[in-house]
Amino acid sequence: MTAPRIGSVCTGYGGLDIAVQAVFGGELAWVADNDPGAALILAHHHPEVPNLGDITAVDWHDVEPVDIYIGGYPCQPFSTAGKRKGTKDARHLWPHIARALGVLRPRLAVFENVAGHLSLGFDTVLGDLARLGFDADWCCVRASDIGAAHQRNRLFFWAWPADSGGPGLARRWAERTTAHRRGPVADAIDLGEHGSGARSTGRDEPAARRLAAAHPAGIGEREPADQAQSLAGSGQARQEPGRRSGRAAADPGRGDVAEQSVSEPGSGGAPVAASGLGVDWGPYAAVVERWAQVIGRPAPGPVDDLGRLNPPFVEWLMALDGGHVTAVPGLSRTAQLKALGNGVVPPQAVAALRILLSRSEPPAWGRAGA
Repeated sequence: MTAPRIGSVCTGYGGLDIAVQAVFGGELAWVADNDPGAALILAHHHPEVPNLGDITAVDWHDVEPVDIYIGGYPCQPFSTAGKRKGTKDARHLWPHIARALGVLRPRLAVFENVAGHLSLGFDTVLGDLARLGFDADWCCVRASDIGAAHQRNRLFFWAWPADSGGPGLARRWAERTTAHRRGPVADAIDLGEHGSGARSTGRDEPAARRLAAAHPAGIGEREPADQAQSLAGSGQARQEPGRRSGRAAADPGRGDVAEQSVSEPGSGGAPVAASGLGVDWGPYAAVVERWAQVIGRPAPGPVDDLGRLNPPFVEWLMALDGGHVTAVPGLSRTAQLKALGNGVVPPQAVAALRILLSRSEPPAWGRAGA
């Protein structure tokens, strides 16, 4: 079978791309991100892959069709860290993504957003998908569910050309919203009325600089929990030679992946030291040690020589290879932190995709009929 061709929008540093390729294989046909920092990262890692830039200005009829269309579109309209304006937010890019799906007709579309999207705007997304002839499935997975030292609760969903023999979106949404006491799916809407204009695909999440230790409290929404308990900014993790003590942080809640078996990168080999830098992680020692074992490399220091949050440490928290973001030439520290805060944790996305795969196998690769 020919390797699937992948198109990626709101790509950022490519965390969702990494996960999709890990599960399905394939190669990037094009990316699309008009954020200057993200564009630098993408050009560094994929110099031969075209960047379509601003998706609000793309004529999708001129774009190469792909087998898998993926994107982590901006979360500010739905995030509890913001004003939650939903579809009325100027940064709402879903209508442009829906138009692309209508033209490109991929066999599979994979998306990521904050868990708060389920209670704000997701009915509109499902209505649009139904109007376009797609069915969908979704789940929420926290980064802490796979051993990370921060909650980062995320919604992952995928869509495929609807099968008339299946239950369809209406029944699937009704079943889940009844369980969660939410309203019914919205009627299909005219995509042209969502608004237009060039918008940045960056997310600018304030929690990017304050990643929390795993904790069972406040599990439902990532942002309040992350802001309440800071791993990098609490002042409790200090670089002191010879000190490695500290009480264990609470274990993460099991949540949506409780019944799933998740393969952990780095497991099965020799133990990895949490850090070789003499850092006193305080109450976070246990979760830092655990994450070091999961991703197979020790934690960099949490702060730089000036006492500021260290971008390589955030890169480590996001389960990226060392230097994936921080070694990109010309990328400022601010741009590094922005990209890292807005990104997807690849093994978290892999876990979500495996959950979705366990429910339904995507159709054979190829372009769907109009």
